[in-house]
Amino acid sequence: MFDYSIFAKELEKLKEQGLYTYIRTLESPQGSWLVINEKKVLNLCSNNYLGFANEERLKKAAINAIEKWGVGPGAVRTIAGTFSIHEELEETLAKFKKVEATLFLQSGFVANQAVIPAITNEEDAILSDELNHASIIDGVRLSKAKRYVWKHRDIKDLEEKLIEADKNGARRKLIITDGVFSMDGDLAPLPEIVELAEKYNAMVMVDDAHGEGVLGSHGRGIVDHFELHGRVDIEIGTLSKAFGVLGGYIAGKKELIEYLKQKARPFLFSSPLSPADTAAALEATKILQESDERVKKLWDNAKYFKEEMKKLGFDTGESETPITPVMLYDAKLSTQFSKELFEEGIFAQSIGYPTVPKGKARIRVMISAVHTKEDLDFALEKFEKVGKKLGVV
Repeated sequence: MFDYSIFAKELEKLKEQGLYTYIRTLESPQGSWLVINEKKVLNLCSNNYLGFANEERLKKAAINAIEKWGVGPGAVRTIAGTFSIHEELEETLAKFKKVEATLFLQSGFVANQAVIPAITNEEDAILSDELNHASIIDGVRLSKAKRYVWKHRDIKDLEEKLIEADKNGARRKLIITDGVFSMDGDLAPLPEIVELAEKYNAMVMVDDAHGEGVLGSHGRGIVDHFELHGRVDIEIGTLSKAFGVLGGYIAGKKELIEYLKQKARPFLFSSPLSPADTAAALEATKILQESDERVKKLWDNAKYFKEEMKKLGFDTGESETPITPVMLYDAKLSTQFSKELFEEGIFAQSIGYPTVPKGKARIRVMISAVHTKEDLDFALEKFEKVGKKLGVV
């Protein structure tokens, strides 16, 4: 019989190192406040940037879709699982993103795994930022292409890697980067990346999971933010963060999307989103098209919180977005800080290795548009209290 004690021992090591992830169970819908273990706590953990996860319009759209379409697609899309509402979502997303076409999948994680191995092979080169998301790393691993990892946001190093790829005879070069880096909140230097790609005849792929609903006009993302429409080959978006629902999508040229419908394994061999998820995502897109109000409120909240945290003496890294890393560096300290915050009514999780490099532990605070100034002031008060207690400030 297999000896499962090896897993138990590994789990104990994680706890000793402060790297064990304690999973909290929510007893209420996503919102600015949550109920966990019958305790009401301020939510500073969620990727629900715009408050869409419990938005009435999205809930009504999902309910209506169930009444019309049922609860499941019943098949993969290539056999009998494509509903007209699925195509409506893709067409609406394409207009929103200002691209020719989109293809949605079960998650943003899956979207990366769908694209990368489908468009590259052993004759090609993939150039990936060293801090790219795990879904990109796994997508690259599924490809047979030669891998070149370039230093984080280092354009000079990227160019050196492009030159090396050419010398090694790469047929096709694919540059991949996060748009917003989820742990630090910094932006990819996308204009410079695009210029290099055009110089060396490379494709550019951007995972904009934390830029969707956050950056650009009406939350269209980092390509819109830098006014690079038509110059980025592939955009990966998510429907499970700012859009508040579930799923991911690929945006780009019609030829690319049509090719992926024939070659992308997660599309070919897995059923699509349910009618309810599809309708809710569609409604979220419509709200963003109608108004920029929530995106602006998100940024106002983020600016206020960051400025006040810095005044209190906290290290919030180099974030350029509402993602606010409260840098503590020590994993055990970070875990203890999170526990102390929870006791004070703040839900803000500790993030450590392997999600971030060793020695870079932090509390990652996620600000949303539905937080009030009173909410943020409450959070600031509790961060100051715990920070002083643990000798951080």
